[in-house]
Amino acid sequence: LPQMRGQLAPSATGTPRGHFVAFGTPRVDDRMHIAFVQTGGTIDKDYPRLMHGWAFEIGDPAVSRVLRDAAPSNFTHDVLTVCRKDSQEITLEDRQALVEAIRRHPGCDKFVVTHGTDTMIETAKFLAAAKGLVSKTMVLTGSMRPQKMVDSDAAFNLGVAIGALNVLGTGVYLAMNGRIYEANSVRRDGRTGLFVSI
Repeated sequence: LPQMRGQLAPSATGTPRGHFVAFGTPRVDDRMHIAFVQTGGTIDKDYPRLMHGWAFEIGDPAVSRVLRDAAPSNFTHDVLTVCRKDSQEITLEDRQALVEAIRRHPGCDKFVVTHGTDTMIETAKFLAAAKGLVSKTMVLTGSMRPQKMVDSDAAFNLGVAIGALNVLGTGVYLAMNGRIYEANSVRRDGRTGLFVSI
């Protein structure tokens, strides 16, 4: 795939943050173009790179590896990074940066946002309330296990999100566990950890 790279702006704490294209494919038809936006979360967790490390680290966008392996030919795409954080560390500033990344991404109205599951609903509601996104279709997804793991649900959830973009109208949705939920009509079951309709 052709490589297209840009600048990644670090935050005050050194956490990567910004709006950049990690890689993409040449556009054929904007109606079938999807922008994938990384914010971090379990889906992007990787084994520690440093010696004697023990905690997972959030690395490069998992969606890049999933798309590389699947090699889809019916749509073109970009992969952007806004931040690389555990979702419990997502701030108002990060959510505002996500809105701006979506609002300013040229010629695209279909977005898949990869996000940690703990605060995915909060971010979805933030996007739904944001101004300037009424023409966009945005689907948030993630995984319960890192994409690097053999038994990960990452590719499945991404596939559901991509398929949903073909039929959903404008708005903000969640794609998890084989289901699609509207941003303001979903909650997390505290007993099972699953997303359920309200």
